[in-house]
Amino acid sequence: KPVLVPSQIPVVWKNEETIIDQPLEIGDKNLKFTAVSMGNPHCVIFVDDSDEFPVRGIGPLIERHSIFPKRVNVEFVTIRGKDHLYQRTWERGAGETLACGTGACAVMVAGNLTGRSGKDVQIDLRGGTLRIQWQESGNILMTGPAREIFSGEIEI
Repeated sequence: KPVLVPSQIPVVWKNEETIIDQPLEIGDKNLKFTAVSMGNPHCVIFVDDSDEFPVRGIGPLIERHSIFPKRVNVEFVTIRGKDHLYQRTWERGAGETLACGTGACAVMVAGNLTGRSGKDVQIDLRGGTLRIQWQESGNILMTGPAREIFSGEIEI
């Protein structure tokens, strides 16, 4: 189930009201973010074109922003159609990743809370496509493939 209480995400915020589409100034960018925890903190930002957005420049600045005391995963999201979203993720401590399941869940929650999507969405990521559903119970269900992207051996 998503957690939306700022102190539990955690986000240092002026009050304990849900953070939905709130302003966040990063360099010369005036962004709006929604904060969600799916067991780990996420900052979801809707942009016109995720592929053209400077994820590698802005992502680390948001990850380490002072309002996120435990740092944060950042999702940059573009609306592709009704209940169809595209996500790029800057993962705390790892940089940009091909996919992030908890991030996709946070994206669907943010999309729904901001009126950009419903509760059953398709999310395209560079590593594949996921279906995310916010069930009546409040639980989030994620459906999609698991793929091996690397294997290796190390001699010790």
